[in-house]
Amino acid sequence: MAQIRLYSQKQPINKYTSNPLLKSLKAKELWIGNPQDKDGRFINHEYPFWPEAKELWKWQRESNPQKEEKKGDTFKLKVETDTSFLSHKNDVIVWLGHASFFIRLNGVSLITDPVFYNASPVVKRKSALPFDVNLIKGLDYILISHDHRDHLDEKSLNLVYANNPGVKILSGLNMDDWFNKMLKKPNVETASWYQQFSTDTNKIEIYFMPARHWSRRGLTDTNKHLWGSFVIKANGKKIFFSGDTGYGSHLKEVGDIFDGIDVCIIGVGAYKPEWFMSSNHISPSNAVRAANEMRAKHFVPMHYGTFDLSDEPMGEPAQILLKEKSESKLNADLHLLSIGANYQF
Repeated sequence: MAQIRLYSQKQPINKYTSNPLLKSLKAKELWIGNPQDKDGRFINHEYPFWPEAKELWKWQRESNPQKEEKKGDTFKLKVETDTSFLSHKNDVIVWLGHASFFIRLNGVSLITDPVFYNASPVVKRKSALPFDVNLIKGLDYILISHDHRDHLDEKSLNLVYANNPGVKILSGLNMDDWFNKMLKKPNVETASWYQQFSTDTNKIEIYFMPARHWSRRGLTDTNKHLWGSFVIKANGKKIFFSGDTGYGSHLKEVGDIFDGIDVCIIGVGAYKPEWFMSSNHISPSNAVRAANEMRAKHFVPMHYGTFDLSDEPMGEPAQILLKEKSESKLNADLHLLSIGANYQF
């Protein structure tokens, strides 16, 4: 552990890495790949971050000013059991909880960050699944934003992979390390930020985009596997899936590069205390700011109500979003989805 505590993400950039087989959205003079230090650890280009044990200890020791409010919070996400999306080919988004979505766009089906069970022995799932997830078949892609256990779960991944032979996993650089350990001969493609995955572009385009976050599953692999977000584009529609991210200029850049976004899916939970969480998890107010900056038409919040990961009451993100919308601070249409609701757009 001493080695981990002493390591600093302030180490200088040693090299830049990308997938040489994939196209980039940016010219080489503007982006030559994701920066890595001498130990092969990825670095946020705008906000370098390293998880300090002393900061985690400080958070665990300090009192939560919302402790009593949190105890009295009775918020529960509504759950719908609508499986009609399985029998049609319409464009649809179905929230399965936390950062897990079934998305169909232009006849192409995919799932994001499938986590159907507890995130860890101590992080229990608070929202029920809407239906038997074994029913999800015919997937073309699995999108994994990063390796934290509330976004990459081995049991859930194996279930999805077994039910969808031939499905392709799309993720960030070096993430194939995990997939090769979890699955037998997985079909995987990894990308640097701003790179386009090799899909059938007559049907769909999928891009790996920046996120302000970090990665780790063990004691010594911090930031060795690239985190990110996705833009999914087809049939004149554009969806942004944020993965985990703090606020940064990369969110406005999505709107600039893609000339606005039709549906932005952004995390709004696990953001308090903000002095500790803001580097990695965006607050509801900053998520509204980001949706406005990327000129989103529709805003679908996620990453709240399923796992209790931080100090805010479970229902607070939804309350703040409703208030901001009522005060005309959010330009996009707000869609507070129930788990299992079929949102057609």
